[in-house]
Amino acid sequence: MITISLCMILKDEEKVINRCLDSVVDIVDEIVIIDTGSTDKTKEIASSYTEKIYEFKWIDDFSMARNFSFSKATKDYILWLDADELIDEENKNKLLNLKKDMSKDIDVITMNTYMDMDENNNPQIAARRNRIVKNNKNFKWIGFVHEYINIYENSKVCDSDIAIIHDKVKCVDDRNLKIYKKNISLGKEMSNRDLYYYGKELYCNNEFDESIKVLEEFIDKAENEEEIMDALCRIGESYLYKKKWAEGRYYLYKTFEYTSPRGEVLYNIALSFQREKKYMQAINWYQIILNIETPTDCSQCLNLCCWRFKPHLNLCACYFKTGDISKAYYHHKKCLEINPLNPCVVSNDEYFKSILKFIKL
Repeated sequence: MITISLCMILKDEEKVINRCLDSVVDIVDEIVIIDTGSTDKTKEIASSYTEKIYEFKWIDDFSMARNFSFSKATKDYILWLDADELIDEENKNKLLNLKKDMSKDIDVITMNTYMDMDENNNPQIAARRNRIVKNNKNFKWIGFVHEYINIYENSKVCDSDIAIIHDKVKCVDDRNLKIYKKNISLGKEMSNRDLYYYGKELYCNNEFDESIKVLEEFIDKAENEEEIMDALCRIGESYLYKKKWAEGRYYLYKTFEYTSPRGEVLYNIALSFQREKKYMQAINWYQIILNIETPTDCSQCLNLCCWRFKPHLNLCACYFKTGDISKAYYHHKKCLEINPLNPCVVSNDEYFKSILKFIKL
């Protein structure tokens, strides 16, 4: 059986650290905590799980802190988690079985990360990440923000079916954007990867004009098609937020040059028509999404809610706007099947119950 060190970097995580560590304490063989300046009870809570708590002066560089955490690990493999992540019972059992049966020639284990859990505890966003790495391979984290583990080309990778739940409690607001701007002000050279994530941080903080500028600069130099498509989507969505519908769709359409249409892209195209009150065009685009099989591979981040739930919810609204109550109700029932506890679905259900006794579908 392999042994596992859990390595974490923390700061002011007293609200969630119990939940995280409780979910893995009986799986891992060692817990390494790197505290980057907590002023709450984080260290006190962590000390009930491990003696291996180290101080690390925060210098606006996530990779340096994570690499320091890895340097303190002593077991065969290293698992990393953030404080607002946890492993449920089903996936805990999967990880225990993997730990017992895994061959020691595996260098890297990937796992799904489930985010934005809905009211029925189903993930709305999913992504696959390198979660466990062999200690003696000396893998390093790269990037002061949006860091990643640099995996060697000849590494043997196991894609597991284990899922980590990312249940965010603390909002970081513009923390990452501030770090990027600080590095730019200090004259630090930005890699093309930095441009990509800097543009996305600008987008997330509603600085749409600057986001468009940075992401267009990134695309001019980029080679990774997945990142190019994602950048095109962020530019398109930036224009949609500015209510420049045609410009936004232009960039969304450009993603079709790289791959077959994806639910997230089609959803934003449909939503742009809906917001323009062009309901029939919106309906046609939403229907296209429903005719595409939802992917199971989340090697790239997938907005799963854009593939079924949101299209049904918006089709309900669009058909209602066009006066087709029967089709609106059909898509409402589909929403009930997927997430009956969603507030919009609950509200719609009350409305339909109030009117159905007066009309015949």
